[in-house]
Amino acid sequence: MGLRVLSVIPPMTQLNTPYPSTAYLTGFLRSRGIDAVQEDLALALVLELLSTQGLHAVCDIIEALPTSRHTPSIRSFIEQRQRYLGTIEPVIHFLQGRDTTLAHRISARNYLPEGPRFDSLDVYVDDEGGDPLAWAFGALGLQDKAKHIATLYLNDLADVLRDAVDSRFEFVRYAESLAASQASFDALAQALEASPNLVDDTLRNLTVQALQTHRPTVVLLSVPFPGSVYAAFRIAQTIKASHPDIKTVLGGGFVNTELRQLSEPRVFDYFDFVTLDAGERPLLALLEHVQGKRTASRLVRTFVCDPQSHQVRYINLVEPDIPFEEVGTPTWDGLPLDRYLSLLDMLNPMHRLWSDGRWNKLTVAHGCYWKKCSFCDVSLDYIGRYEQASASVLADRIQAIVNETGQTGFHFVDEAAPPKALKALATELLDRNLDISWWGNIRFEKTFTPDLCELLADSGCIAVSGGLEVASDRLLKLMKKGVSVDQVARVTKAFSDAGILVHAYLMYGFPTQTVQDTVDALEYVRQLFENGCIQSGFFHRFTCSVHSPVGLHPEEYGVTLKPLPPVSFAQNDVGFIDPTGVDHAALGQALRKAIYNFMHGIGLEEDVRSWFPFKVPRTTVARHRIARALMG
Repeated sequence: MGLRVLSVIPPMTQLNTPYPSTAYLTGFLRSRGIDAVQEDLALALVLELLSTQGLHAVCDIIEALPTSRHTPSIRSFIEQRQRYLGTIEPVIHFLQGRDTTLAHRISARNYLPEGPRFDSLDVYVDDEGGDPLAWAFGALGLQDKAKHIATLYLNDLADVLRDAVDSRFEFVRYAESLAASQASFDALAQALEASPNLVDDTLRNLTVQALQTHRPTVVLLSVPFPGSVYAAFRIAQTIKASHPDIKTVLGGGFVNTELRQLSEPRVFDYFDFVTLDAGERPLLALLEHVQGKRTASRLVRTFVCDPQSHQVRYINLVEPDIPFEEVGTPTWDGLPLDRYLSLLDMLNPMHRLWSDGRWNKLTVAHGCYWKKCSFCDVSLDYIGRYEQASASVLADRIQAIVNETGQTGFHFVDEAAPPKALKALATELLDRNLDISWWGNIRFEKTFTPDLCELLADSGCIAVSGGLEVASDRLLKLMKKGVSVDQVARVTKAFSDAGILVHAYLMYGFPTQTVQDTVDALEYVRQLFENGCIQSGFFHRFTCSVHSPVGLHPEEYGVTLKPLPPVSFAQNDVGFIDPTGVDHAALGQALRKAIYNFMHGIGLEEDVRSWFPFKVPRTTVARHRIARALMG
């Protein structure tokens, strides 16, 4: 039998569009004449569980549970189970865009059963008892309103699966705690040895079906996040039990950041090879090895386990990486593009882009052209090795993808898309009359002038996201972010004025950040919303990575790292002692509540201290600081 490579997206990633790693790898391998196919088992798993047959199986499990384990989600499901069984498949078809007229019945709020997740709508009820969603969707936003209601319905079912079947279940982060920064493999090994539950059995059956369909000789499991590790190991477990001759390979973003110190031999009960960083060159070497054309000693950036000594070895014959211009065009051939679910979790026009619509994923440049931020993994390949492709090559790839998929929406998934490259690409798109809609991640740097923002909008740019991080000039300087608060205000306003939505990534808990810094940062953010600079944002807690400048040189940031345990499996986050002693967890709750309301246009006139349930100092930021910066 000849060489055939199957690339698999393991649960869970996202449900509205395929995670792009398999599309990249399949496109590359085919460009080298290798027989390559792909499967999205994350989507397949969810569609199997959220079916009439899947919900019947959930009902059987619940009937066997003692009533003491019945949570509000389970009780609501039991009370309305006939309605759930009757509506689940029509709702899935609606969210797949296959039955849009169902929106009328869904929007009326008397068709779908409603569980605890619908309590979130109570905050929108007005004194007259009208439609609580009228402010968001008006009289004619029927499809979007139905999509939001249907999303709440699915979230109720996800809660039932979590409470009744598998406490680790989530749509985008499945069993995350088993893998994230787990120095030991023990927790994951114990979970994999446990009796399979409904989710495990379903995934096993889907894996067997995929093997029967494709008959691969090599299976690549690309694991981008900790929340897809457990399922990837379950898939590999099934492969080894049913087809031990198939070679299994583990790679992806999680591996590249967290498994660099791998020495755990038990991993190789499931995987024959574990590869690091950009996958193209290691894969070519590995496939030559599988075919007997290359010895194991000539593998590239690959962990193996010696069968006699049971010692893990890292083999890295230094060979040049495949240039970014030569990695080929991603292909979605073989993925069921008509079966992805367009969801609408949050009532914010920018936030919806992450869950609504099927976006073709593409990278403008490999790595980051800035690569200085002190919180970032600048020492690793995915950030540190920067390579561009020409605007002509990128436009050719875009045209090929549109021709293949018939869809013109693109998400550029760069760490930070370079402004010069975006300008060249925008010009190329306009010259070719290539009409697409696109969005991506950038740095809020001064190169993005109003004229450039207008050009990007003309070329199809609908949204950008970027890191403001801590809205404090002192901390931005310490972070080596290369921007100031005033500069961010002017750049984001230029994008907004061009009709481009703007999302700001925000951070709290950075070394030496005081309560005053946090309050001032929230005031800056309030003013950015108030002045129409940004439409969306998200506060996340700073975590120190062992690969970041803070993790590598903590003394430069005024902190002391906590000792790490001996590592044989995953290593990424490291605790640290900050002499300020600030309770960032308590502050974080207030920050998230505030920005959630700001995104819905609520509370923009209030003193930011009102979001904190305890006393905090008055902000030192002038009330109209951002407005003045915009006039400068």
